[in-house]
Amino acid sequence: MDEWKGYLDVLASKAPVPGGGGASAICAALGAALGEMVGNLTTGKKKYAEWEDKTKDSIESLKELREWFVKLSEEDAQVFEPLSKAYGIKAETEEEKKAKEEYMETCLDAAAQVPLKIMEACRLAMTDMEFFANYGSRLAVSDAGVGAQFLRSGLLGAALNVYINTKLMKNRERAEELNRKARALASEGSAAADRIYEIVQKAVSA
Repeated sequence: MDEWKGYLDVLASKAPVPGGGGASAICAALGAALGEMVGNLTTGKKKYAEWEDKTKDSIESLKELREWFVKLSEEDAQVFEPLSKAYGIKAETEEEKKAKEEYMETCLDAAAQVPLKIMEACRLAMTDMEFFANYGSRLAVSDAGVGAQFLRSGLLGAALNVYINTKLMKNRERAEELNRKARALASEGSAAADRIYEIVQKAVSA
């Protein structure tokens, strides 16, 4: 828990990283971990033997995604650092201004790419979470629902980090291309999260 406290202390500080993008990835990692937990509580049980192979596959899939989310959180910090420094570059001559603008464009594009990767991973994780909402242990079905909401938060949090970077891009065609991808992933992932919530709500309602 000390590691988490340290992370949260830095997140709460004025430090440029970690920020919202990295935190979105960690939120998604928590969601994936909850899905793994549901799977681990399901596998090996006679009641759920029919879905044993798929359960194991989903556990492994979510494990890989969880680890990927952690790496993406680190990558988000790495790509933001040069962008934060780019804002402070002095540009007085036309040549310097052009060079700064080109460098900023490169940094903004890179900074938008990582949250898109987070969104793609969240969308993939939703598939396994929906399986567990339907066929995972009924004793842990609420955890599948909670996990899906964490994934939704990671998904939509990452989307905002795409938009804040694309907003500043001069290449509007490229910016809109990235925005379209983000909007599509946000829509698909949110729809999946809604389905999972309804499934779980019915399962836990008296």
